[in-house]
Amino acid sequence: MASLARHGALYPGRTSSPPGRSHIVTQPDTPDELEPSVRRIISRWGHDPGALVQVLREVQEECGYLPGPALTLVARLLRIPFSRAKGVASFYSFLSDEPLGAYRVLFSDNITDRMAGSEPLLQAMCYRLWAEPGKVSADGLVSVARTSCTGMCDQGPALLVNGRAITSLTSERVERLCDLILARTPVAEWPAEFFAVHDNVRRADILLGHTQQPGDAIRAALQRGAAGWSEHAANERSWREAYVGAAQGPIATLEEIKRSNLRGRGGAGFTTGIKWEACRQATGLTRYVVCNADEGEPGTFKDRVLLTSHADLVFDGMTVAAYAIGASLGFLYLRGEYRYLLEPLEATLQRRRAANLLGNGICGQPGFDFDIRIHVGAGSYVCGEESALIESLEGKRGVPRNRPPYPVTNGYKQQPTIVNNVETLCAAALIAVRGGDWYRSLGTLKSSGTKILSVAGDVARPGLYEYPFGVTLRQVLEDCGAADTQAIQISGPSGVCVDATEFGRRIAFEDLPTAGAFTVFDASRDMFDVARNYAQFFAHESCGFCTPCRVGTSMLVASMDKIHAGNGTQHDVGEIDRLNKVLLMSAHCGLGHTACNPILDTLKRFRPAYERKLRSLDFAPAFDLDGALHRARKMTGRDDADAHLEAQP
Repeated sequence: MASLARHGALYPGRTSSPPGRSHIVTQPDTPDELEPSVRRIISRWGHDPGALVQVLREVQEECGYLPGPALTLVARLLRIPFSRAKGVASFYSFLSDEPLGAYRVLFSDNITDRMAGSEPLLQAMCYRLWAEPGKVSADGLVSVARTSCTGMCDQGPALLVNGRAITSLTSERVERLCDLILARTPVAEWPAEFFAVHDNVRRADILLGHTQQPGDAIRAALQRGAAGWSEHAANERSWREAYVGAAQGPIATLEEIKRSNLRGRGGAGFTTGIKWEACRQATGLTRYVVCNADEGEPGTFKDRVLLTSHADLVFDGMTVAAYAIGASLGFLYLRGEYRYLLEPLEATLQRRRAANLLGNGICGQPGFDFDIRIHVGAGSYVCGEESALIESLEGKRGVPRNRPPYPVTNGYKQQPTIVNNVETLCAAALIAVRGGDWYRSLGTLKSSGTKILSVAGDVARPGLYEYPFGVTLRQVLEDCGAADTQAIQISGPSGVCVDATEFGRRIAFEDLPTAGAFTVFDASRDMFDVARNYAQFFAHESCGFCTPCRVGTSMLVASMDKIHAGNGTQHDVGEIDRLNKVLLMSAHCGLGHTACNPILDTLKRFRPAYERKLRSLDFAPAFDLDGALHRARKMTGRDDADAHLEAQP
C-alpha cells in the first residue's frame, strides 16, 4: 500500500521547515485500494468477528492507521455493525482512527523511566524532529508521544518505534535514531543493536534455572495417566472399568497441582488447583485455557523474560492444564508492548506442532487434542483483569464483566475457561514433572514455591530475582545493590508502598503478596512525585466504562496537580480520602478500587513530602481569580490595593 503522510503542527518557536525535510502530503488509500489487503487479513482470521482486535491491529500495521474506509470494509466483511468496529478501534491506545506519523515513537512514561531521564530525551527528540509531543509532524514523517510502560523497567529509558522496543536510551542514541528517521531509513534496516533486550536474570531458582526439556511436563502427566491405566487394568475384570482407570490420568495431574498448593502469580493468589477443578467440573460444550501475558503493571517485566527464554515451559504448562481440565484450545494473550515477540513465539508453536507437542494426538495419546493461538493486545492496562481479557479475546472493548458468573464456568464464549498468569503455568509444568510434595516443600506454610521479582529503580543491579517465598525485603535490597533506600513499591501502583521501618517484612501471601513488581526509591526521590505519576497512570488507563472511575481518577490527578503547583491545602488532602471511599464503594473493577492506593500509602508514610507543597492549612480554590486579573490591571494601569480581590471586605 501507499505510505501515508500526515498533517501536524510544527515544534513551538520554529517558523520554517527543517533542513532536508519536504512537506509531503498524500491522501489515504481509496476503498478499492484497501479492499485486497483487508480481505486477505480477514481471510487469515477465518472471517471470525471475534478476531476483530487482531484484524484491526493488522490493518493498521499495513495502513499506518485505521482510516474510515478501512473500518467500513472491516465491518462489512465481518458482518458486524460499523459502530462496533469504531468502538473497538477507539478503545485501545495502540489503535488509531486518526493519522499517525510514518514513524510512531512512544516513550515509556513509567516512574522508573522518568527517574532515568526519559523526559529530557523526549524533548530533545521532538526538537530535533520538529514535532510536538502527542502530535504528528507537519510532513507526516513522525509522531512522538508517551505510553504508560513498555515492560523494560530494568533497562530504561525505553521507547517503542513502530512496535519495536529500544532500550537504554542516551542522548547519543536518540541522536542516531533521529538521523535514521530523517533519512527515512526503514525500521527493519536499523542496526540490530538498537533492538537488543536483555533478560537480566540476577538470581535464578527452580523456575529461571530449570533444566526441563520441551514436552517433559506433558510426558510426565501422560505417564501418570498410564500408570493409573495399568494399575486399574490389573485389578479390574472389565475393559470398561479399565477405561475408567485411564480417565484418572487428568485427575491425577489435577491432584498433584492441588497437593502443591500452587497459588496464582498474577497478584490475587487464588489456589490454582481449585480453579482448575472448578473448570473441569463445570457444564459446557468445550473448555479453554488462557495464558495471561498482559503484564501491564508498571514495574513488572518477568513475563517478558519467561516468554523470551522459557517459552516452551509456558506452553508445556498450558498443555498440562488442558490435559487436566479437558480443553482443546488455548490462547496466549500477549501484551501489545511485546509485539516484537510474536514471530519467535509463533515459530516455537510451529516447532512444537512438528514435534507432536501440539495438535491432534499429542505425544501419541489418542484423543489428546490441543492447540494454542496467540492474541496480541492493543494497549489496554485493564485487559490484565481476566474478564476484560476475555472480552478482548472475543473482539470487544476490554471492559471487565460483572462477576459472578466467573470465567471457570462462563468464560470465553460463555464456556468454562481458566485464566492463569505466565509464571503460574511455568510452575505447573515443573510440578507435573517433580510432583506436588516437592513444590510444597519450598517457600512458607501458606505460600509454596518461589516468586520472581522484577527489581527496578534505584538499585545497582536491576533485573529478575527468584526467591523461595518468605524472603525479606531487606535481603532483596542487599542482593540488588540498593543504597540509602527510603521506600519500595510492592506490586506496582495498585500494590503497597513500604518505608524503611518495614524492610523486615516478607514476600509471601500471608504478609506482602505481589504480582512481581519491586520498585526501589532512594532518599533523593520525592515520594509525592512518585504518587503523582501513579495517579496519572490510573487516569490514563481507566477504561471509562463507569463514571466513578472515569471521573474519580481525573479528580485525583487534578488534586495532585493542584498540590504540585503550590495551591493545595489540607482540604485537598482530605478530599483524596473521601474520593477513595467513593471509588471503593462504586467503581466497577479493581482499577478504580486501587487508584488511590499509592497516594494514601505515601500520605501515611511520607506526609512531609505533601505538606511541604501545601499553600496553607485552610481551603484555597484551584483557580486563582486575583492572579488571573493581573493582566487586566496592568492594561488599565490599576494596581493599587483596591484593585486586588484580597482588599475587598
